[in-house]
Amino acid sequence: MTSPNKNVDQAFALAKERYAELGVDVEKALERLARIPISLHCWQGDDVGGFESGGEELGAGLAVTGNYPGKARTADELRSDLDEALSLIPGTHRLNLHASYAETGGKKVDRDALEPVHFRNWIDWAKAKGMGMDFNPTYFSHPKAADGWTLAHQDKGVRQFWIDHGVACRKIGAAMGEALGSPCVTNVWIPDGMKDQTVDRKGPRERLLQSLDAMFAPEIDPRYNRDAVEGKLFGIGSETYVVGMHEFYLGYAVSRKKIFTIDSGHFHPTEVVADKLSSALTYVDEVLMHVSRGVRWDSDHVVLLTDDIELIAQELVRGDYLDRVHIGLDFFDASINRVAAWVIGTRSMIKALLLALLEPIDALRKYEADGDYTSRLAVLEELKTLPFGAVWDHYLQTKGIPVGRAWVDEVKRYEADVLGERSRG
Repeated sequence: MTSPNKNVDQAFALAKERYAELGVDVEKALERLARIPISLHCWQGDDVGGFESGGEELGAGLAVTGNYPGKARTADELRSDLDEALSLIPGTHRLNLHASYAETGGKKVDRDALEPVHFRNWIDWAKAKGMGMDFNPTYFSHPKAADGWTLAHQDKGVRQFWIDHGVACRKIGAAMGEALGSPCVTNVWIPDGMKDQTVDRKGPRERLLQSLDAMFAPEIDPRYNRDAVEGKLFGIGSETYVVGMHEFYLGYAVSRKKIFTIDSGHFHPTEVVADKLSSALTYVDEVLMHVSRGVRWDSDHVVLLTDDIELIAQELVRGDYLDRVHIGLDFFDASINRVAAWVIGTRSMIKALLLALLEPIDALRKYEADGDYTSRLAVLEELKTLPFGAVWDHYLQTKGIPVGRAWVDEVKRYEADVLGERSRG
């Protein structure tokens, strides 16, 4: 717990006055912010490795660069790293887990045979922290995915294996949701596609449709598990053709009443991803927003407080979508301290949400409705120089989180005491 800083308190008092001049209730904004959970992705902590012993390479269009020392090698180490990251992030959040992070006690359990018991330690950990969990089938790093095809595979037996895996994961998600008292969002993403010129685009999509319908056929209580589907523009090894592209999954989500997943790194770099939210939410009840950062054609960089992230947060707040959108992170960087990457990315998303909540949205809507675009633009510009940082520091302090760069010193201490021992061991 950090000690109160009088300078932080004084700066916050002045900041409240400045925002109040524009009709913004800062305390109300902070109360709303504290109720927004971000789902932290487990795979940042070990470079998407998981704890299976098959030795398969990552593949499927996924690549992690860097070899920063101290990578988590076991589930206990990964949970320890998550504990450290969460201690430096304000609010109560969630954990997003992949099926490949099962703990099977050293026994070989293939993915179509996974059960809730293999995730009991994760559930107990989350329950002790008062957190919810989200889940993902793992359609990569497996012999039956080595050719880049899973649910759309030409081989019926391979397709059935992955259908069974998906059904098993939905049941695991339900067990998580029931145990934790919060619905688990189980998100389906597959790598299926082709690198070069494609003749038959129709057949794989027909097979994928049939596989998804079979996977979702078993009824599972939506109070415990919610199904989501995620598309992509292209991947490494599927540059020319991705079976589950944006339009395919949007149509599927609308027609089958599933949660539609929008990953901010899965579109053309010139597309404004935030603009897709209001369009999709016109037709689907809920969206899973995977927040990432694209750099040229590579999507999974650590989230920063960039214009793209601010636009997403603004759309969520301005459209009153916060109760209909599940926010999760999806990036992996092994070139920097992995715990720090979690902290930077999650805090950046929270900062973007706070900035959006500090807008005088009612006044801005009225300017727009009245055709007073001059006032709308002027106020939006004035907001950019208001003392947002003082509000952020106050929020950190009230949550017992180190203010300023003090969190970096704590991560460095953890690196020396914990991560360094792993490297030496």
